[in-house]
Amino acid sequence: QASVLVGDFLFSSAFQLMVADQNLKVLKILSDASATIAEGEVHQLSTTGNLETGMDDYLKVISAKTAALFSAATQIGAVVAERPENQETALYNYGHNLGMAFQLIDDMLDYSANAQELGKAVGDDFAEGKLTLPIILAYQAGSPEERKFWQRTIEHLDQREDDLMEAQQLIQQHGCLETVYTCAVEYAEKACQSLSDIQDSAIKDILIETADFATARRY
Repeated sequence: QASVLVGDFLFSSAFQLMVADQNLKVLKILSDASATIAEGEVHQLSTTGNLETGMDDYLKVISAKTAALFSAATQIGAVVAERPENQETALYNYGHNLGMAFQLIDDMLDYSANAQELGKAVGDDFAEGKLTLPIILAYQAGSPEERKFWQRTIEHLDQREDDLMEAQQLIQQHGCLETVYTCAVEYAEKACQSLSDIQDSAIKDILIETADFATARRY
């Protein structure tokens, strides 16, 4: 109960700060992003445990719940700096693609990193029955017997002691993590390409380095 109330307070405080800026465009960007993120979280809840979820549905979820926040943050930089529309669009696209890459790697790490390196428990997505891309790919590539395993552990959340290890082995066996990583790199490359209309500077270099870090990180 206290956590919900504190969350409401932080949410309200954030909107107070947005209004205090007295920039209606910034307020619209952030309020739209807030609504989109909430929609993305609801969409993710609707796919939880549904093994018929495809890659397109997954990408829509992470576009809403993660990339929307990144793109809003980067677009606002251009708005506040009163940059031309083409640069605002460029930074919006950069943020969107960066967010996609970041979330793809996040979902990959939940099945590939160790807890100490990651800084949090490994397998949380598996325990919650979340349909992230590694599981979607493993299920699609799996044998009838393997699909039964995913139906038991993800659809019915009937999970046993060694099931996470089994899930990791199946994901590894079908090369799913490599596919997820390749997809993340493609988004990171798109993020960097989006900056072609932005003049060279130390800040631009940092944005490019951030995109590189998003796919190279192990935590």
